[in-house]
Amino acid sequence: MQPIRKFLLALVVVMVLLARPAGAVNSLVWNTTTDRVDADLRGQPLWPFLEDLAHKTGWHIFVEPGTDKIVSTKFKNLPGGEALKMVFGDLNYALVPQTNGPTCLYVFLTDMQNATKPVVVRKPATHVPNELMVKLKPGANIDAIAKSVGAKVLERNDKLGIYLLGFPDASATDAALTQLQNNPDVQSVDYNYNFDPPPSAQALPPGATTAGSVNLKLDAPSDNNPCNVLVGLIDTPIQAVPANLSQFVQPQISVAGNAGTLPSTPTHATGMAQFILGAIAQASGGHSSAQILPVDVYGSNPTTTSWDVALGIQAAVDKGANVLNLSLGSPADSAVLDSVIQQAQASGVLIFAAAGNQPVNTPTYPAAIPGVNAVTAVQAGQLASYANYGSFIDLALPGSGVMLLGSQAYGMEGTSVSTAYASGVAAGTKTSNCDGWPQIQSAMQQKFVVPAK
Repeated sequence: MQPIRKFLLALVVVMVLLARPAGAVNSLVWNTTTDRVDADLRGQPLWPFLEDLAHKTGWHIFVEPGTDKIVSTKFKNLPGGEALKMVFGDLNYALVPQTNGPTCLYVFLTDMQNATKPVVVRKPATHVPNELMVKLKPGANIDAIAKSVGAKVLERNDKLGIYLLGFPDASATDAALTQLQNNPDVQSVDYNYNFDPPPSAQALPPGATTAGSVNLKLDAPSDNNPCNVLVGLIDTPIQAVPANLSQFVQPQISVAGNAGTLPSTPTHATGMAQFILGAIAQASGGHSSAQILPVDVYGSNPTTTSWDVALGIQAAVDKGANVLNLSLGSPADSAVLDSVIQQAQASGVLIFAAAGNQPVNTPTYPAAIPGVNAVTAVQAGQLASYANYGSFIDLALPGSGVMLLGSQAYGMEGTSVSTAYASGVAAGTKTSNCDGWPQIQSAMQQKFVVPAK
């Protein structure tokens, strides 16, 4: 009878575990008003737990590099101090309130002063109020569909079958989203998501001027040459690049309206163009037929949207771009934008996109779209402290560079810089030896390996 009793006991345990509510696993409820905590954590890695803790408490959290732990504990209604003891166990930590700032939590193996790596809470995705992006199935009528949900067609691209709809308020927008998701004529529908602002450039001392120079000679592209490369730079408005590089940059096109007066400091696209050209020079031996097509998807705005990025991608492809540089990103995945990117990929376009600068391991889009080459940043052979990481990333390249605007040198860092280098390496390699894109991608993955976190 003993084996049977053991079996029955094991069966009861399994049934109890299966009967537990799914939401009770890896849950953390921290009431900052009462300083009472409920937790049910099972085998959660330290870093995701700390990201959640920072989000729930508003604390600034710093970790000693190399610190790791699997968090497993369960309790209810404990005071905050006791909750931390239960969570961290034998791991060292120090909670330091500040008079004129947020409380800081230091987690470390050796000494508090070595806890220098910040835990950055990823900003939630935001979208343009009262707008939806819609992709229709062939033959569907957007005007009839818009009328059925009380929307106005703000913009349209009949070639792609994508449309931007406007609504009177948020409740009407949300109601229409549900209706359109269930409409058999609609292939996909999403909010019109905002993209993170690009990093800015910082002026450097005069001695840095030479470091930003690029020596590259143009091999005139010939018609119908399979080795030709046109890099679609989907980015901000672009300023003049150094005179010796101007012939590598085609006239800019814009999908986001008039940019107005540009700043006296370099725009993001100005830097990306120079970084792409610098990588082309390195990969091609100093001469190449590759060129850049700047596509402005920001206009006069500090940020861009899924809609403008989609239009910018298609505009570049329509002009013959066979490489796309997307040194931009959002935490939101838009099925409508995905479809535009997948259509470009199906036509043979190679795409590089930035992994993001937060640093978190959650996906950034469009980098995390299947088939897109997601690029993060390295510094001295290690992941840069600001760089996103995770299983969606394909390549890791240096994340800092020097650019010129007039006679002034500027520095910039971020995964957007790494992405520009990756696009330039691919373009320079293609014009140098005319390898196929799969071969070039494979070689780059072997050379620019993503370091372990």
